[in-house]
Amino acid sequence: MARWGSTAMAMAALMSLGAISGTAAADPAPEMATHSSDTTGHGPVLPQGDAAWVAYGMLGDTDLAPQGANDWACKPTAEHPRPVILLHGSWNSALGGFSRLSPQVSQAGYCVFALNYGRPDVAGAGLVQPWIGAVGPIRESARQLAAFVERVLAATGAGQVDMIGHSHGGLVIRQYLKDGGGADSADPAANKVRKVITLGATNHGTTLLGLGSLALAIQQHLNSGFLPLVQEFIGPGGIEQLVGSPYLTQLNAGGDTVPGVDYTVIATQYDEVSTPFDATYLAPGPGATVHNILLQDGCPLDTSTHNGLPYSPRAATIALRALDPDSAPELACTPNL
Repeated sequence: MARWGSTAMAMAALMSLGAISGTAAADPAPEMATHSSDTTGHGPVLPQGDAAWVAYGMLGDTDLAPQGANDWACKPTAEHPRPVILLHGSWNSALGGFSRLSPQVSQAGYCVFALNYGRPDVAGAGLVQPWIGAVGPIRESARQLAAFVERVLAATGAGQVDMIGHSHGGLVIRQYLKDGGGADSADPAANKVRKVITLGATNHGTTLLGLGSLALAIQQHLNSGFLPLVQEFIGPGGIEQLVGSPYLTQLNAGGDTVPGVDYTVIATQYDEVSTPFDATYLAPGPGATVHNILLQDGCPLDTSTHNGLPYSPRAATIALRALDPDSAPELACTPNL
């Protein structure tokens, strides 16, 4: 989810839709038709996450790729045999989410790929616009990711990929691993994904600073038809990330992880969207490893908020260490305003 989505968006939904004042119950919205979008050309390297989100997630040319990504002639090396796929967060794009991190991973010697996913086929209200990504149902986004993985594997000749997901993107990865073809529970060595790195992923839901919990309470206890109306404004992918949502209950049933995957989960205590911040942490299940990392451990200078995580020098070095511990860079510790 994006920063504006924390307070201003939720308050706008609450007030403008008039749900609290006694709106009649509404039928559940059908699954939104969405698509993924190929990138065209490359955009600039931007220094700050909120500015990137506004300029290239909500406005501007949201089809541009981040630098270093989507060179379909790229072939993995023996040192870095797995391509890295980047998954942006809610109401964003590949460039808006990863304009800074993508070139860093590419310059470290990896083939990097990024897609724009979950874009509505038809314009709706609020954030439900055809150029805005990660709006649709997460299961549908996972199907789009599955098709993209097959393209990457075919183009590169690799047997597996690694993935980095910001916010909503982390859930799309986990859905793909759970039942989208990304993992083979009978033979984890045949998994299509080896390593997963998430940044502020809403793995166990978000309260949206309490406003998301209020939304669910209104829906469940007052039967106001509130959530279907808010869904019209932010898309089903936003509703699915609320703490206690039916989607998250199903996703997390049976455990947080799948065998054969190494997970690195990065949180920031200043996250104002994925709240509480430690709800992003995963519990390791059989055959999986999990590294839950708080960005401020050992570095109080880094005060990254939600959109700042993919733009944090410290988070970038944690991610690069996770991808290849043998050639790990020194952990950065600098302010990220």
